[in-house]
Amino acid sequence: MRPTAALADLLTAALVAAAALPAAAQRPGLRVLESAHSYSTLVDRLTQAVKDHEMYLVNRASASAGAANRDIQIPGNMVVGVFRNDYALRMLEASVAAGYEAPIRFYVTESPDGTATLRYQRPSAAFAPYDDGGAALDQLGRELDAVFRSIAEQAVQVE
Repeated sequence: MRPTAALADLLTAALVAAAALPAAAQRPGLRVLESAHSYSTLVDRLTQAVKDHEMYLVNRASASAGAANRDIQIPGNMVVGVFRNDYALRMLEASVAAGYEAPIRFYVTESPDGTATLRYQRPSAAFAPYDDGGAALDQLGRELDAVFRSIAEQAVQVE
């Protein structure tokens, strides 16, 4: 089945509308950082920032890349999963259920003006629903908040 131009327009409109929502309307603990970088530059900078912070890029998923493989053009978007095994072990020791949240995700989206936005949920907010994790999971979330904030700030920083 070949997608229509109307479907591509609908997907583009949905991505633009989602990007325009205020952070509070999207998810508790969500951080939104506008950048002056293009989409591809921000993806590259995020990848480097992850490495610089000795974290691991666990996975990537991009609806825009998948759409391009089908000859459909939509604004760039990519989910980037980031974590590290020592953090994973601490998380699972505190709460096996919290493993659902790993890897923690960054989301890069292309704006209509050609710049890109970086979003991520603070790890402490992602772990908050897991009451069984107690103080150990709370501490891990706070530690990871600082790591993810630093990665995000490095990625969007203008040099």
